[in-house]
Amino acid sequence: MAAIFAFLHHLAAFTLVAALTVELVLVRGMLTVESARKIVRFDAVYGVSAGMLLVVGLLRVFLFEKGAAYYFHSAPFLGKLALFAAIGLLSIYPTREFLSWRAALKQGRVPVVDPGKLQKLRVVIHWELSGVALILLLAALMARGIGHFG
Repeated sequence: MAAIFAFLHHLAAFTLVAALTVELVLVRGMLTVESARKIVRFDAVYGVSAGMLLVVGLLRVFLFEKGAAYYFHSAPFLGKLALFAAIGLLSIYPTREFLSWRAALKQGRVPVVDPGKLQKLRVVIHWELSGVALILLLAALMARGIGHFG
């Protein structure tokens, strides 16, 4: 069962990275009705994959791996949790913006978005992807027992 949950955890993580990458590519291009709809859909995929990543990850911690006591005495694990929360908070800005496009998209119109706002969205998505890269580094450290205390 632990292997299945490890697989689900990795699948959710790769899906999250793919969704964020697609969002970044689409936000960089010319905004059209089709691209805006895709951005909204991929942001939903991002949200679902983040939720799945959290739930499956916590199930692994508490039920299927070394146990909560081990993980909560690991600096890299605590760092991963903190970064995950920070990325989640960062993602509020783009998600709110993308959701605000729904009215225009329902009418078949391109959302009117200030170029400065699009640039901010790109920057935030870059920060999110950078945070995910740091989580991967922390995961590698954690897997090797580096930073375990107590």
